[in-house]
Amino acid sequence: MLRIFLSLIFIFAFSINDLFSCTTAVISGKYTEDGRPILWKHRDSDFNNNKLMYFTDGKYDYIGLINSEGIKGDQVWGGTNSTGFSIMNAALFDVNLNYEGDYKDREGYVMKMALQQCATLEDFEEFLNNLPVPKGVAASFGVIDANGGAAYYETNNNNFVKFDANDPRVAPNGYLIRTNFAFTGEKDKGYGYIRYESAQDLFANAFATNNLNYQTVLTDFSRSFYHSLLKTDYRELSENSSNKQNFVNSGDLICRNGSVSAIVICGVKKGEAPEFTTMWTVLGFPFTTIAVPVWVKGGENLPKMMMSEKSGNAPLCDITLKLKKHCYPIERSSGYKYLNVSALINNENSGILQKIEPMEQKVFEETENKLSDWRINSLKKDQIQEYYNWLNTYVMNEYNSILEN
Repeated sequence: MLRIFLSLIFIFAFSINDLFSCTTAVISGKYTEDGRPILWKHRDSDFNNNKLMYFTDGKYDYIGLINSEGIKGDQVWGGTNSTGFSIMNAALFDVNLNYEGDYKDREGYVMKMALQQCATLEDFEEFLNNLPVPKGVAASFGVIDANGGAAYYETNNNNFVKFDANDPRVAPNGYLIRTNFAFTGEKDKGYGYIRYESAQDLFANAFATNNLNYQTVLTDFSRSFYHSLLKTDYRELSENSSNKQNFVNSGDLICRNGSVSAIVICGVKKGEAPEFTTMWTVLGFPFTTIAVPVWVKGGENLPKMMMSEKSGNAPLCDITLKLKKHCYPIERSSGYKYLNVSALINNENSGILQKIEPMEQKVFEETENKLSDWRINSLKKDQIQEYYNWLNTYVMNEYNSILEN
């Protein structure tokens, strides 16, 4: 009986760490294709339903990624405000290890407060310094601003350490990657080491081929089938496979069963209006959903598919979670670990991912055309609203077609 109890504790502890583990990156604008900094958060959580929410409760208006259960949006898990200040986090499991108090898990509250009141990295540093001790956080906070700032703040209950993506001594290639272990934490107490190496390999290749941009991060990194330890890309194997079921253990992939959303925030060049900061959001299981852009300048009426009233779910998130069931059809025992890659990619070109990629590419192209025009002729709220309406109609119609077939 004791052995069963201890086993259950181990399983519970493992699953919690697995679910709250994220893969993230901060990229300096000095090294991206268009000169604009990028934040990336691939979110893992036990809150499967995510949505966007527009806030006017602070010094600055902002858009935040929240759990659908959060009616008031008291916690934000990544977002951007009207000054171009943007933030996200990755949980750390190798700091605050000797802390026995109850004041913890404050990361979502901290990011909300930062979006309410911070405009620059310097503002955020002052904000962190002024948080009372214990700070109640264990996180790497990734931040960019409209002045070209791009950095991580590895933060624990007592202090923080800054890692500047613009400093070649810290980030020789202009990017920093973080999963769920701290560079200042206790050795081998964290998580996400394999995911970290996978992301390193992906970024190194993109940097070497001058392909480090937001589209690559969204399409190739958040939907990566690459396992760095095994040196295997399961997409390549599945593209050549005729098997209707091709299962792999996805536990150490960047995108796995616990992945619930992703955001890529594209900042602005120094001197460019902060209102052009673009937040690309992937709601739901990243393998089955597409990225949708939003701007704070567009106001509170975000695309309807990304929002909900009160405690309801975002329509797009609901649809993509239905499609996710085809990817993890085994519900017994440890079946949640096993991804049927053939449901996403196969040699008949009928996989879910193969169907949504052309749809997303059209959204990329349309958005780039809009941004090119707006940067010349100014960005207006009514134009953004008009584009939101088109996005909502196009994306939902395409998904309904997928569901019918």
